Amino acid sequence: MDWWNRLKVFLHEVVVETKKVTWPTKQEVINTTTVVIIASFIFGIYLYLCDLAFYKLVNVVFSVFRVFT
Repeated sequence: MDWWNRLKVFLHEVVVETKKVTWPTKQEVINTTTVVIIASFIFGIYLYLCDLAFYKLVNVVFSVFRVFT
């Protein structure tokens, strides 16, 4: 039964620690979610443009050295 007492103590400590957490407000969650979504789009567009540029660069290099894929 020692495991039962340890489980009860653990769960009690979880409840105590959870009460100490400062939960974000609804507006904070909305703001941070918006920032993440916008940043994801910006980085996605940036990476797409980098990929496109490298693709064209590799094609130019291949055409100069007459290497075909």
